Amino acid sequence: MIDASVQTVVKSKPILPLTTKLGPVHIAATDRAKALAIWQDVVGLELIAESANELTLGAGGKPLIVLETGATRPSVQRTIGLYHVAIHVPTRPDLAQMAVRALQRNVRISPTDHLVSEAIYLWDLDGNGIEITFETPWRGSLGDPEKGETYAVTADGKPHSGRDPIDLDGLLAELGDKPSLQSYMPAGTRIGHVHVHVNDLGVAMEFYRDVIGFAGFLLIHSFGMGDVGLDYMPHTIAFNIWSGPNATLPPAGAAGLRWFTIELPDAATLDGVITRLETAKAPINQITGGIETQDPFGNRIKIVVA
Repeated sequence: MIDASVQTVVKSKPILPLTTKLGPVHIAATDRAKALAIWQDVVGLELIAESANELTLGAGGKPLIVLETGATRPSVQRTIGLYHVAIHVPTRPDLAQMAVRALQRNVRISPTDHLVSEAIYLWDLDGNGIEITFETPWRGSLGDPEKGETYAVTADGKPHSGRDPIDLDGLLAELGDKPSLQSYMPAGTRIGHVHVHVNDLGVAMEFYRDVIGFAGFLLIHSFGMGDVGLDYMPHTIAFNIWSGPNATLPPAGAAGLRWFTIELPDAATLDGVITRLETAKAPINQITGGIETQDPFGNRIKIVVA
């Protein structure tokens, strides 16, 4: 087991192929209109399909988020589940377009410069966390605070907090003097990463790195978070203990994460994941195209062949 009392080297190469991707994320919401007010009108996802209580939203015709309406209460804080889902946009002007949609509707946002990415954080009306991300890995790299390094270092060697506010005026200037405002995100928008609440960083790292097969990136005890990915930053899966060591699954009927999807390139890769899950004694249920499992804390994951 990873000793949480000391800094542990967690970096590794991915077991999963680099063509692994995240698929649609299923999230429970209380009300159709309230959900679309944020996910469609502010985030900018198109309503692709609607069936019973499911709203399938995406970009360029590709499903990204499936909202299951009918939850009986908003998300419950200090529980296991979704911290946020990150929707990655192709260009910086796309990030600016989303900021405009939020500002036009007086929706509170938190624009943050992580150096390897720029992110705008917001929440839907049920408290589900959302991050809109533009990746900027050429600007620098992340350090390791527990080794005395700054959180991030720019490409020319200068320290960076990784948590500076984005210059919003500069971001909006990406749209030019006479901007053509867009209602929807463009084709090429994708689910870039999922960030979940857990209650043990070491156990989470062992599961997502050694069992699922992502590369270990960082395990920062002073921040209470860790992350894993493929061969580049930012991460694919992040996890934190900010809900506390005694966090449990949310009560039945609460809004929040239902499951997220990992899409593998081939059946052989799926077989490898199944073998590692069996060795770890993780739950496995067969579904169309793949399996469903859970991390050690109860976060549900569907793993399918794309």
